[in-house]
Amino acid sequence: MASHWEQVVVDSEDPARLARWWAEALGYQIVHEEPDEVEIRRTPDALPGLLFLTVPDGKTTKNRIHLDLRPDDQEAEVERLVDMGARPVDIGQGEQTWVVLADPEGNEFCVLRARTP
Repeated sequence: MASHWEQVVVDSEDPARLARWWAEALGYQIVHEEPDEVEIRRTPDALPGLLFLTVPDGKTTKNRIHLDLRPDDQEAEVERLVDMGARPVDIGQGEQTWVVLADPEGNEFCVLRARTP
């Protein structure tokens, strides 16, 4: 018996606000919402989803997982995400082909360059 990847869970201070930010960034929709958790997916039956939960009290350590986004136009996507409230982050990556950003709550993610044929 195999497992199926259901979702990625993101601890957040304000799950509703952060879920809506990521839904807009990814073109996803909210498929479930309660006061302390919000799940977004590409479509209601498409897996995996992103589930935003209220962060446990006192948790402030860096997450050990992040999302990589691969847009058709890296520069335009970075500009769009920054306009939405993301900010550039220097994690010591140096000169790379990807751009590291942080979402409104400081969760880091990478915007990769377009895939070459």
